[in-house]
Amino acid sequence: MRPAISGTEVGKRYRRYGPDRPHTLKEALVNGFRSMRAERFWAVRGVSFDIQPGRTVGLIGANGAGKSTLLRMIAGVERADEGTIEVQGRIGALLELGAPFHPDLTGRENIILSSVVAGLTRREARARIPDVVAFAQLEEFIDSPLRTYSTGMSTRLAFSIASHVDPEVLLVDEALSVGDISFQQRCVERMNEFRRAGVTILLVSHDPNRIRDLCDEVLWLRGGTLVAQGPPMEVTARYVASQAEMTQRITPHDVPVAYTSAGLPLRVHENRFGSMEATITEVHIQDGWGEPASQLLTGAPMLVEINVDIPASAGAAFVGATLRRADDLICLDTYTPVGAGTGQARVRLNVERLDIAAGEYLLDVGIYSADWTRTYDYQYGAYPVTVLGPEPAAGVMAPPLSWHLESSRVSR
Repeated sequence: MRPAISGTEVGKRYRRYGPDRPHTLKEALVNGFRSMRAERFWAVRGVSFDIQPGRTVGLIGANGAGKSTLLRMIAGVERADEGTIEVQGRIGALLELGAPFHPDLTGRENIILSSVVAGLTRREARARIPDVVAFAQLEEFIDSPLRTYSTGMSTRLAFSIASHVDPEVLLVDEALSVGDISFQQRCVERMNEFRRAGVTILLVSHDPNRIRDLCDEVLWLRGGTLVAQGPPMEVTARYVASQAEMTQRITPHDVPVAYTSAGLPLRVHENRFGSMEATITEVHIQDGWGEPASQLLTGAPMLVEINVDIPASAGAAFVGATLRRADDLICLDTYTPVGAGTGQARVRLNVERLDIAAGEYLLDVGIYSADWTRTYDYQYGAYPVTVLGPEPAAGVMAPPLSWHLESSRVSR
């Protein structure tokens, strides 16, 4: 079968100017244009891959790995300097947020423009406007100029357009990590509709969990080269391990020992890791009445309060929590975005029912950069939780349940 997307020894080179690049004509004249010399670097080089029709493929890697550059070349926005890329079928592409939009045109006009650029006729584009607007939930603003839209509104419109041009190949660059929870859920549902319809999807994301949930295979880029291509669990595990190694390297050694509310020490390079550009200052586990608790009943509520200090220099971030069984089986892994410049704040996680079997568990908490490439503060295994209940059977779930026997035998 012919691949839907294929690349052979693909490379893309850019100019990069040094920090002394002149900012004014006067500076350039005074320095004789010497500082305007630029070095050339390869953002992507020697990348070869095949993506079969109907597959959903994740593209992961740290900032500067070349993910967006590769996606732009596949979309035809940029041309490769080396190698070849072939795409079979109509492309629906959501690249940089708002990139295909004209700020002075209305939302309606941008729908028509973007749809025609994607390959629809003007009649087809006009016919899709109601569906695009309804999905983006922008009925009240669709005739306003794009420059009046918030980032979230532009994101919703961009994803809606890309998903309504009947794509055979859908390219998505980080759109699912932006916007409110309900929008993200609609995006995921739409992606699943495309998967069932046999659309080939290439998704760029920093979130290994999302990649594992949505993708059939994964490409991992590092430094512009392809490190691995394979099953999601295998490739993301290697990627996470490499990120953990980087976290070890950036963790300072001169951080004083801190203590949890239960008196357990937090020592860097033992059970605390990260750059400490943003920090977790306190963590409290509480029961359904808001009282401190280290023991909880199966099926009871659990509230986790995480006090954080996120300076403006750290930018936007994610606060996450992971509940592990004593044998390291992950039972819950969740996170929430926190805006830039939050400062000192309290983040609450409310678990309405802790439907897990009785046993010993550990809660890990962390703060991460908004692109998931940097760990600010990760506290590992410092918050033990005992779940009380009936003796556990095999497995970890303990939802409310009952057994009933209905006999079909007829008595004589």
